[in-house]
Amino acid sequence: MTTVGAVDCGTNSIRLLVAGPDESGRLIDLHREMRVVRLGEGVDATGRFLDESIERTRVALADYVELMISLGVQQVRMVATSATRDAANRDEFFAMTAGLLGRVVPGAVAEVITGDEEARLSFRGAVGELDPAAGPFVVTDLGGGSTEVVLGDTGGVRAAYSADIGCVRLTERALHSDPPTDDEIAVATEFANSRLAEAFARVPVEQARTWVGVAGTMTTLSALGMGLAEYDSDIIHLSRISLPDLNAVCERLIAMTRADRAALGPMHPGRVDVIGGGSLVTMRLAEVFAERAGITELVVSEHDILDGIALGLLDD
Repeated sequence: MTTVGAVDCGTNSIRLLVAGPDESGRLIDLHREMRVVRLGEGVDATGRFLDESIERTRVALADYVELMISLGVQQVRMVATSATRDAANRDEFFAMTAGLLGRVVPGAVAEVITGDEEARLSFRGAVGELDPAAGPFVVTDLGGGSTEVVLGDTGGVRAAYSADIGCVRLTERALHSDPPTDDEIAVATEFANSRLAEAFARVPVEQARTWVGVAGTMTTLSALGMGLAEYDSDIIHLSRISLPDLNAVCERLIAMTRADRAALGPMHPGRVDVIGGGSLVTMRLAEVFAERAGITELVVSEHDILDGIALGLLDD
């Protein structure tokens, strides 16, 4: 069996999937892991990576490399997304990643991908297990620095757009108090709406029948909506939450203090300070999908860009 390693380094987290194919070509997970390293901390304001952010990422990636070697990974691909597209000193980041990835596969390097490719990889990973009759699908990948909105079906992507809005970017821009003030929430909402407007202009979301959300904000919202005592990816994967229930969870999180959010069982410590921003983005997505497509619920998938990367490696 060919064993592949997929690494996704975003604004907030770095994630690893080691997988191989079954007899039908579907992925079999050998290891899946996420760590919050906040690589994009301050990038929106300064345009540069902080030294400590690169070091946090290096420590996590070094552990991932040891895991990939121990599991016999034969092919590896690491992609970097929103924050790395924006950072002026990204060469420092790439020198570090090349030195580590080369231990898995000689010559392997991290690569910056466009927002369009990020969207397409996320879509492929998200819809692979869904009933084709439920399409067309609109997939949203709400990350730390960007949000991808993708329309398509099991035959492929019809339209995609990567908006420069995510939970970290929005929090750093506007949500400074604990809890956020009404004025901060109003500014953040206006900023989120303005950044998402181009996505809604480019992607005909009114064609969608099913909304699929991926990444940590969406999976955490689903866990909270179900009242889980702790995060359980098996229960969360392909779970459904009605839009009224989704909005209720979002509104509750936005109004909470950081300490109250940290006390929630499914909440990852690295999301405590930014999930309010992610909730505001989610509420705007829900509003537009309900108005334009008549969508009444969100389907949450644990499979996303990592799965798209792994499937692409197996194709090759």
